[in-house]
Amino acid sequence: TKLTSKQNTILFISSDQLLLTKFPEDIVRKSPALVFIESYSDARTLPFHKQKLVFMWSAQRHFAKECEENGFKVNYLKGEESTEVQLQHLFKDYPDASLNYMEPAEWDLRERLSKTFASNDRVEVLKNSFFMSDPDEWKQKFSGGYVMEFFYREMRKRTGYLMNSGKPEGGEWNFDKENRKKLPKSNQPPKPVSFSPDNITREVIELVENKFPDHFGELNDFRYAVTRKDALIAMDNFFNHRFKDFGPFEDAMAVDKPHIYHSVLSVYMNNGLLTPQELCERALTEFANGNAPINSVEGYIRQIIGWREYIRNYYEAMMPQVREANTFGFKHRVPQSFWDGKSKMKCISECVKPVIEEGYSHHIPRLMVLSNYANLTQTDPRELFRWFWYAYVDAWEWVVLPNVLGMSTFADGGKLASKPYIASGNYINKMSDYCAHCSYSVSEKTGEKACPLNYLYWNFISNHKDAFMENGRVSFMVNMYEKKPDQEKQTIAEESERYIEELDRYL
Repeated sequence: TKLTSKQNTILFISSDQLLLTKFPEDIVRKSPALVFIESYSDARTLPFHKQKLVFMWSAQRHFAKECEENGFKVNYLKGEESTEVQLQHLFKDYPDASLNYMEPAEWDLRERLSKTFASNDRVEVLKNSFFMSDPDEWKQKFSGGYVMEFFYREMRKRTGYLMNSGKPEGGEWNFDKENRKKLPKSNQPPKPVSFSPDNITREVIELVENKFPDHFGELNDFRYAVTRKDALIAMDNFFNHRFKDFGPFEDAMAVDKPHIYHSVLSVYMNNGLLTPQELCERALTEFANGNAPINSVEGYIRQIIGWREYIRNYYEAMMPQVREANTFGFKHRVPQSFWDGKSKMKCISECVKPVIEEGYSHHIPRLMVLSNYANLTQTDPRELFRWFWYAYVDAWEWVVLPNVLGMSTFADGGKLASKPYIASGNYINKMSDYCAHCSYSVSEKTGEKACPLNYLYWNFISNHKDAFMENGRVSFMVNMYEKKPDQEKQTIAEESERYIEELDRYL
């Protein structure tokens, strides 16, 4: 629907803000003209996963249609021009209208919009309300280093979630020690609910295949919800069928089971179809009704009000300088196996496969397999962060930058994490059944048949002792390495150097 020349209020809604109740009531009450934009040049900034583009635009088109059906005037813009240019063109056509938009979570779009409409008294920028904490309040603490545990406890106190007379429910703030079970062979987790593409989604699929044929990933089977109604169904499905066992098997991995008991709801939380508050409150309801143990409930809530909010505040405090963080000076490109899933290492092929097929894997494959492998093979963390950004459907820069540059790779030098997240093949074997299906032997430490993670792990320890010696919890690993015979140390170094140099890299 075209705007009328008398329209006096325009509200631009980004593709990750698809819920009107999160916008100020006084603005929504004015029945502003709503503007949505598909920018194909923005979509080419990185080779974003085809499933992500379909999800993003199909959800936006469905939301725009719902708004129009509810009486709002809607202008849906599409084109090659950038988001801010398309919006600027529209704004110029209505000289008497005011423009409102909510501050984007993404740094680049925020900066581009700010420059485009700088000092324009017809433009009002609204505070982003899709999160549960205000970055302005936390910025100073984060810029000086602030551990997640302190932040999490403060958020628990403020929300009252799992609190009992000022103390943590169950007597502990964190039940993570109970959430490290390996998935038994007989355990068959229910698959997340899937949704068949409707006409709108099929149109977007065709658009993406035609305009972005060389982008990452496959579009053979798109099954994500693209409306709030279906996202709520996905929420119900998780809490009714998988939530109870989420906690115990939160860190588990298994062949052909990419979801285990994870919710796969971050996709919808990160584009606004679901809110963090309603997910936390549903988890608390299940706990109150006796449907889930406290370790599942606490672990889930911690991921949202603890980790999700924490990394967003870190992003706000550290941008944009943190984008170039590379404390170890690694220079290699992302391994080719991250692009095609072809690897003799079962853990790599198994963890990349669902990323290619559906733009998803849960947090342990991301952290302890893919990031771990990239770190051990001296992959440039900035290249790795960009790969995660375009490879996952739930990825936005504010999510992946802190997780990769701050946590998994230690690229920021320890401002977020206390140590690099690295592991040998023993960890993979402990938490998965991958090693039993692998071409390499996890029990072999060096040699042609040895799991590369084994010697790469000790090579990393050797090369970056300072990063471990400063942390009492892991300094013993340096001491263990130093006790190894000189010949073993030399073998570790030689095999690691050869493996790293011969590894296929994406060019």
